[in-house]
Amino acid sequence: MKMKLKIFAAVAGTVTAVSALTGCVSTVSDTKSFGFPIAQDKVEGRYNRSVDQVYGAAVAVVKNNGAIVTEFIPHNTTNEVRSLEARVNQQEVWVRVSAVDPMKPITSILVQARTKGGMANIDLAHELEKEVALELARE
Repeated sequence: MKMKLKIFAAVAGTVTAVSALTGCVSTVSDTKSFGFPIAQDKVEGRYNRSVDQVYGAAVAVVKNNGAIVTEFIPHNTTNEVRSLEARVNQQEVWVRVSAVDPMKPITSILVQARTKGGMANIDLAHELEKEVALELARE
């Protein structure tokens, strides 16, 4: 009887640990997605450009690397915040562009990437953010 109880406790502990690690992950675009919240999955860049310029560069980069799923202005924000969701190499990518200070042309871009299985992909997020910087440098 003690052995059955130990096996049950081990199985219950494993199921609890797995369920604690899985679930929903908040995205930079104020949505939720399936994922494992155990690693960093987003990168931020700041540029001395307008929101329109940075968002335009982000759209161009995403289109060159994959496909845009949806573009939107997140709820409870102003027109100074824009987001998009995309697929790049069958992986989910979210981009959020927002004004740091509306009085100055400083804009923040957050790029978040997750694999098809829900794991963080910081390398893809970093690559896309740097491509946005290169796109802005060409303007």
